[in-house]
Amino acid sequence: MTPRAALPWRSHALPLQALLASHALSRTGNVVTVFAIPFAVMNTGGGALQVGLAAAATTAPVVLGATFGGALIDRVGHIRSSALADVISGATLVLIPVLAGLGALPFPALLALVFLGGLFDAPGETARRVLLPALSQRAGLPIERAIGFLDGTSRLSTLLGAPLAGVLVATLGPYPALYATAGAFAVSALITALLVRLPAAAIPAPSGQGYWQDLRAGFRFVAQDPLLVRIVALVLLTNALDAARSGTLMPLYAAESLGGSAPLGAIVGAFGAAALAGTVGFGFVAHRLPRRVPFAICFSVAGAFALAPALGFQVPGMIAAAIVCGLAAGAINPILGAAQFERVPQELRGRVLGLVTAGAWAGMPIGSILGGVGADLLGTRGALAVIGGIYVAATLTPLLGGAWRLMERPGQAMG
Repeated sequence: MTPRAALPWRSHALPLQALLASHALSRTGNVVTVFAIPFAVMNTGGGALQVGLAAAATTAPVVLGATFGGALIDRVGHIRSSALADVISGATLVLIPVLAGLGALPFPALLALVFLGGLFDAPGETARRVLLPALSQRAGLPIERAIGFLDGTSRLSTLLGAPLAGVLVATLGPYPALYATAGAFAVSALITALLVRLPAAAIPAPSGQGYWQDLRAGFRFVAQDPLLVRIVALVLLTNALDAARSGTLMPLYAAESLGGSAPLGAIVGAFGAAALAGTVGFGFVAHRLPRRVPFAICFSVAGAFALAPALGFQVPGMIAAAIVCGLAAGAINPILGAAQFERVPQELRGRVLGLVTAGAWAGMPIGSILGGVGADLLGTRGALAVIGGIYVAATLTPLLGGAWRLMERPGQAMG
């Protein structure tokens, strides 16, 4: 192939590559924020409950933003929505270290700024996800592989962001680490605005209805789809358990047993690296495999990660468990994403995927708080043991069949 012949493929793939780069930077900013905030609270004398409240403040706005933002991005435009969300999130979060440096950041103000910064994350991410099918088709990739790449960038952000945050928190402190968040959001917005382009035929026509009518149409579609209802219910539970584990209990376990933030950053980074490899690798074969059984098995293995600290694993054992569980976690989102894109019409994807995200995240603020309460009542390791047991049992339920069979590709649902 001559360079002249190769150029059209590159031009077709560039918008998808830009979307992936933008997504990686935006998610890296989120990882640094989620990692730094609990240590900021502990450094100022906060206990387990305060850590849980701060973790909840990073997740609660996602529910509101996803619920009401999906219909909005369908109206504003997905490219514009993605860039604006990053700009607003970065501008809000940069106030945290600025006010902390001025001595003008009491705990309620910290919670408010974290909440405002997270309010725009879900609409921005939903907008990027809605752009994916058209850009993957333009680049000539199967949708499962494109989803694998997109979620691989999310995993890459964990791989890079968590160790970076751990080092920054350990050396500079949690508030200076948040400047990295603002920089990542700014570059992400710039890439989206300049390089992500959508074919005109792939831009859905406006519904012609009002905002609230659009929002109701999204609610109606989700409520009437038996597979989407089950997906939301399962991921709501597992995300709540993940929030308790990662946002509250793991920082506490790291402070109690592992030596602080830097080892935790290495563990989270190992999980992210393994999940990145699993996501990208699975994306290359997912379109040839059944979905339901691999989904359930891999989901349960990933959830078993909470049992490692419950058993008292130290840093080497935690890293080994993170690698095994991270590889399994890589198969989850490509399967979920492909099934959702197949079931949701193009003109409804923004509001429907936003509502699915809102439902899936609805339990996370409660999970973060319950993680702190559980640590006070049962101890950190006892709370992690309960979380791991519930997680494994719940994620095996798709093996029972029923409406979960609809996860398979059309024509294979009853196979």
